[in-house]
Amino acid sequence: MKKIDRITEKEREYLDEVLKGEFSASKTYTMVTRMEQAFASKFGKKYGVAMVNGTATLHMALEAAGVEPGDEVICPPLTMSSTAISILMTNAVPVFADVDLDTFLITATEIEKKISAKTKAIITVSTYGLSPQMYEIMQLAKKHNLVVIEDNAECYGAYQDGKIVGSYGDMASYSFQSSKHITCGEGGIVITDDGDLADKLRRYSGLGYAGVSSRKGRITKDDIQSPNYERHVILGWNYRMSDLCAAVIMGQLERMEEFVKMRQLCALYYDDAIKGSEILKAQQIPTGNTNSYWTYAMKLDTDKVNWYEFRKKYVEMGGDGYYAAWKLAYQEPMFRNKAFLNREKIGIYDAYDFRSVCCPNAERLQRSIIQLKTNYYDEAEVETQAQILKKTVEYYEGKRG
Repeated sequence: MKKIDRITEKEREYLDEVLKGEFSASKTYTMVTRMEQAFASKFGKKYGVAMVNGTATLHMALEAAGVEPGDEVICPPLTMSSTAISILMTNAVPVFADVDLDTFLITATEIEKKISAKTKAIITVSTYGLSPQMYEIMQLAKKHNLVVIEDNAECYGAYQDGKIVGSYGDMASYSFQSSKHITCGEGGIVITDDGDLADKLRRYSGLGYAGVSSRKGRITKDDIQSPNYERHVILGWNYRMSDLCAAVIMGQLERMEEFVKMRQLCALYYDDAIKGSEILKAQQIPTGNTNSYWTYAMKLDTDKVNWYEFRKKYVEMGGDGYYAAWKLAYQEPMFRNKAFLNREKIGIYDAYDFRSVCCPNAERLQRSIIQLKTNYYDEAEVETQAQILKKTVEYYEGKRG
C-alpha cells in the first residue's frame, strides 16, 4: 500500500539554507526569487510573483489588470468567497455567472450573459481541482477585450487538452494554504508570461518600491543606503512572501506530482465506492481534462436522501466528517448587507442589489454537494474511507429498495 510523508528532508534542507543566512539583508528574498522562478517554469510561464496568501494574489492580479473603481469583474458564486472579496478590494463589482450542473464550473455561455460595458475582467475558478473549459472562455475574452485570471488555488498539475492548467489565462493565481496540494501553511503566487503585468504584480505587492521588477524582487544595498533614494513610486501593499515559506514550497514543488497522484488515487477509490449509485453523482470531467482533486466533490440527490442524515450515517459508520459546498458568495451576510467596510458609501454599489442575484444551478448544487477529503497520505486510510462511503450508499439504497 502506498504511503507518503507530507513533509520530508527536502523541505528541511531548504529551510536550513535560509536559517544559515541568519536573515541578513543581503540574502533576504533570495529563496523567494528561486522559488518564483522554479514555480513559473514548472507551469510553463516566464514570471512568478509570490505573496502572503491566495487572496492577496487575486487582489494584485486585478490591480495589475487595471481594474478600477466601478468596473465589473465576472466570477462564479460557487467557490470560497475570497474570489469575490478580492474584487471588492479593488473597489470593483463582483458579477456572478452561473455554473454547470454537472461540472460545477463557470462556463463561457453563462459568462457571456453577464458581460456589460463595465466589464473589465473574468476570474475563472478551478473548483475542487477541475478547470473550466478555458479555450472557449479565452475566445470570449478576446472578443470583448477582457483580462482573464485563473484562480487555481485548488488545482495543481491538472491538464486540459494537453496543456497544463494555469497556462491559459493572462495570469494564474495559486494558494499554498494548508489544505492545498503543496503548502507552506499559508502563501500564494501569480504566474504570467507578460513582463508588464509581472512588473506591476511585483511593485504593487512590494509597497510600490521603485527598484523592483519582474526579475528583480528586492532592493540592493547600494540603493537603500543612498540618502537620495526615492523608494515608493506608487501605492503598494506589503504582500511579500518570506524566505521561510518559500523554502518549504521549494521542497514541496519538487514533490508536486507525488501529491497530485495521491489525491487522484484517492478519487479512484471513491469512484469505485459510488459506482452505479442512484443517489450520488461525482463532478463530471469533460473529455480532454484531468482533475487534480483538491477534494472529491459529488452531488447528493436530496429529493431521495437528506444531506444531514447522509452525513450523520457516514460518520456513524466511521467516516471522516465531510464538508458542504461553501455558502454562495452573494448569499453571505457581507454581500446581502453590503457590509464592505464603508466602500458601500462611495456610491459604486448603489445600483447593485446582491439580495436579488440568482444563479439557479449554483443554488441547487450548493444544497447538495458533498466534499470528501483527499488529503490522505496513506492508501490504507483512503481505502477504509472509501469502504465506509460504499456501505453508507448501500444502506440508503438498500433501505429505499
